[in-house]
Amino acid sequence: MNEKYSISLKVLIDEFGLNPVYLPAPAQAIMIVSNEVDRPGLALTGFFEKFSADRVQLLGNAEHRYLASLTPELRRERIKNFIDAKPSAVIIAANVDIYPEIVEFAKLAAVPILSCEEKTTVLMAALIASLNLHLAPRITRHGVLVEVYGEGMLLLGDSGVGKSETAIELVKRGHRLIADDAVEIKRVSAKALIGSSPEIIRHYVELRGIGIVDIRRIFGMGAVKDTEKIDLVIKLEPWIQGKMYDRLGLDNDTVDILGITVPAITIPVKPGRNLAIILEIAAMNNRQKKMGYNTAEEFQKKLMGQMGIE
Repeated sequence: MNEKYSISLKVLIDEFGLNPVYLPAPAQAIMIVSNEVDRPGLALTGFFEKFSADRVQLLGNAEHRYLASLTPELRRERIKNFIDAKPSAVIIAANVDIYPEIVEFAKLAAVPILSCEEKTTVLMAALIASLNLHLAPRITRHGVLVEVYGEGMLLLGDSGVGKSETAIELVKRGHRLIADDAVEIKRVSAKALIGSSPEIIRHYVELRGIGIVDIRRIFGMGAVKDTEKIDLVIKLEPWIQGKMYDRLGLDNDTVDILGITVPAITIPVKPGRNLAIILEIAAMNNRQKKMGYNTAEEFQKKLMGQMGIE
């Protein structure tokens, strides 16, 4: 969780169509490490106590008008102090004019300057969302990730338990594969986990006895998806005779992934069980729970009512 990630400035330039005004090095070599974006109004007034140099700084109409209200000498001083704080990058949005002093001092301090026609607030929201995704804490889990009725289901279990075969059956029934064997999980917010596949094995599934199959080519583009939110964890395990499994659905099992609690279900596997249908029901049942209806609790209320227990 404490590991730091980074992306190159070129990724942001390509993603948002930013125009380089001055780059002290190739954009590919300039790394962004913070997922936060600031509008440096206080810094331009001379207050730097809470200034974070590792954040991208965004200048818009408000900052431009404030600088325009200053005398040329004071504006030059404020811009120099701001650039000398060495922000990771400065983006001038809303197509406002770029003061020559900004470029002048940026060249001395080796600070990247970029421009954009997009409105400041719109660009800021999009930048934060993008940086949250690119720089999110992450782990890789051995498993399969599929989308079933809009629910992202992470299938976990020992090798050979049937995860990949179940994923193939689900794809045949109209659902979508996100990742097989290795699932890269990112924490993109305080509540959301996004799963994807490593690039080299994306859209591939390994079936023992057959080998590697390309799901996209066999079933078409509609059978695959690059990323999906993880809504439910399914633990597949061989059926253990005599073990007590949840029969009503009242157990609220969960797993912790990157500090986020995700609902979990343990499903015993044995010959004759149609796992694809079971997972479809699990997906629909999970959606019902999120919409406020819990079948197991409703059944328990009816049962208790018949027994005369309040």
